[in-house]
Amino acid sequence: MKLKIKKGNSVQVIAGSGKGHKGEVLELDSRRLRVKVTGHNMQTHFDKENSTTFTKEGFVDYSNVKLVAAKKTAKKKTTKKAAAKK
Repeated sequence: MKLKIKKGNSVQVIAGSGKGHKGEVLELDSRRLRVKVTGHNMQTHFDKENSTTFTKEGFVDYSNVKLVAAKKTAKKKTTKKAAAKK
């Protein structure tokens, strides 16, 4: 399945407790259709080795976000020969 949202894109959360939150896609799990958005769904974890706590983003369902702005990508240059074939 080809997804419209990719890593680095700007998205907005449209459902759940963080509705309206805008952020950048940090990670994408295409197998489970989950997305990590910057600053959304923060979860606290405890590290037993160092006895410290830290927070990091949790996954959000793909259907609960919408694309706001796509990451700009470089376009391939076409040669005159390739353009003439079309």
